[in-house]
Amino acid sequence: MTYPDAVDATRVGSYPAHAFAGGGYVWDEVLEYRVWCSPSLDAKDVADYFYAFATFAEAEAAVNELPDAERPVALVLQREYIDESEDGGYRHVKQERVTEWPVEFLTRPRRDERTIPDFLAPDSPANRLEILRGQALRP
Repeated sequence: MTYPDAVDATRVGSYPAHAFAGGGYVWDEVLEYRVWCSPSLDAKDVADYFYAFATFAEAEAAVNELPDAERPVALVLQREYIDESEDGGYRHVKQERVTEWPVEFLTRPRRDERTIPDFLAPDSPANRLEILRGQALRP
């Protein structure tokens, strides 16, 4: 699987370490790919840290080279997103946020102007996730 490159390679590594984790269902841009490293318990004075990359291929290759490296994650920008604060209670949030995602979530199509309205529509498919996966027919 190929994943999109970071939207602006010159900014890779400049984003804050702390971000939301997952959620929101949709994505607009990939900001960077991160490889987090968690030192062993013997290294009590070293906190978790990460390396940032512009492409998934670079991040994936680094995993084999870096000590204590975890699988790459994607740092994504969500210009709008779907909040599910309670199970099945969806809300369209029109506010930007940055979040870390498992890269596999990037197999979902990028958000477009109809993604969230179609997802929230009363006549959406019983399995709303088909819309996010690009598998549902749109009216």
